[in-house]
Amino acid sequence: MKELTKYSRLAMYLEKLFDRLNEDFFDGVLERPVITIQSTPRAYGHYTLYDAWSVKGEGHRELNLGAGTLDRPIEAVCCTMIHEMVHILNHEVLNVQDCSGSRGTYHNKYFAMAANSHGLICSRSEKYGWSHTEPSDELLEWILKNNIQEIKITRHDIGEFRIPGGEHTTSGGVKPTISTTGKSSSRRYICPCCHTIIRATRTVNVMCADCMELMVEG
Repeated sequence: MKELTKYSRLAMYLEKLFDRLNEDFFDGVLERPVITIQSTPRAYGHYTLYDAWSVKGEGHRELNLGAGTLDRPIEAVCCTMIHEMVHILNHEVLNVQDCSGSRGTYHNKYFAMAANSHGLICSRSEKYGWSHTEPSDELLEWILKNNIQEIKITRHDIGEFRIPGGEHTTSGGVKPTISTTGKSSSRRYICPCCHTIIRATRTVNVMCADCMELMVEG
């Protein structure tokens, strides 16, 4: 399988990732918006509540993933994607307002309930409410089972932008830590015999206890 190092392949890959997550975590009820990769240094992603795009005269909303955050571990990227998909579910399917506050960035209990039911684990922050999301065990197992690829391309963002919010967009989390090395902090190791996969945050020497083989990075 080719590594995700080209922008052209990445755009198509993210559309396919949305479709697979939609099918397996949302029963296929979501309509795919235009998926973009733009710089959002103070957020991992956003979803617009208005038709940001026009395709053959038909309006389409936008789901954006921060260009400077794509080389995070793939489980974190999937988490951001689902975070925005929860906003789509609430606003487009359930007709629930899941963000409140003066700027519309406070993720309320309706967001938390939907997120916790669709592959995420929510935790609360004082400023942005239930905006902190982590992948659940179900999502982690899905990523391993489907061999979801790590993304090996990112953009080095410099500058300050506001948190997307208010009546126009819903934000995908708090300000991210931007990688300055262009490398993912997650490493994947595979047993050459049984093909069991594990992940580590640093370089390690690890052996598969079932096959007694040294696992290789890949």
